[in-house]
Amino acid sequence: MYRAVTRHRETHFTGSETVGDIVIGMSDGLTVPFALAAGLSGAVASGHVVLIAGIAEMAAGSIAMGLGGYLAARSEHDSYISERAREEREIDEKRDAEVQEVRDIFAGYGLEGDPLEAATQAIVSRRTTWVDFMMKEELGLDEPDPKRALRSALTIGLSYIAGGIIPLAPYASRLPLTQALLVSVAVTLVALFVFGALKGRFTGSPVWRSALQTLFVGAAASGVAFLIARAVSGAGGGT
Repeated sequence: MYRAVTRHRETHFTGSETVGDIVIGMSDGLTVPFALAAGLSGAVASGHVVLIAGIAEMAAGSIAMGLGGYLAARSEHDSYISERAREEREIDEKRDAEVQEVRDIFAGYGLEGDPLEAATQAIVSRRTTWVDFMMKEELGLDEPDPKRALRSALTIGLSYIAGGIIPLAPYASRLPLTQALLVSVAVTLVALFVFGALKGRFTGSPVWRSALQTLFVGAAASGVAFLIARAVSGAGGGT
């Protein structure tokens, strides 16, 4: 009798960079436009004015956040290229020392004697493999995706817009300004909770803890930003 063999498959989350970009964009998109709109609600009498100001901020914020993500990713890529060039020079100019570093790394994994020398020679016999090994094992650097800069910019920018639509949507209705503010607060808090739960689901963190943490952090950030916006708008209205 033959027994079917079930292959073991491991599932690992591999989209941490994209999720990180979404978290950055969505979190700011939920809090900053909300705080601006809430602050303006005490200084103007028209929900339409609040909506226009919020949309303008959302557009500017998404561009600024996206540009920041692009520059950060480009800087990461440029830094990797620079470090790789330096490692290549060290291999050419300080070969014996670099060979010993490879040997030390393998020794740290428990190899010794002939297996240690065989592993060391297997790495140093191929220059590209050697450089890759040192970048990973000595410096702890993985080569960034060259397309990540543009992808990061678009992800952060679009996530910011998606987050900003939620607190601004009530001001697009015909609700009185005070009611629109209350609805904006309610939907923003719900969105923060749901967003936190989804973040926990995709990153493997406890869902409830992630949801509550995101809710409290987002609410605190929104509250502080709201108080600042209200203070500024109040000061401006008194002049």
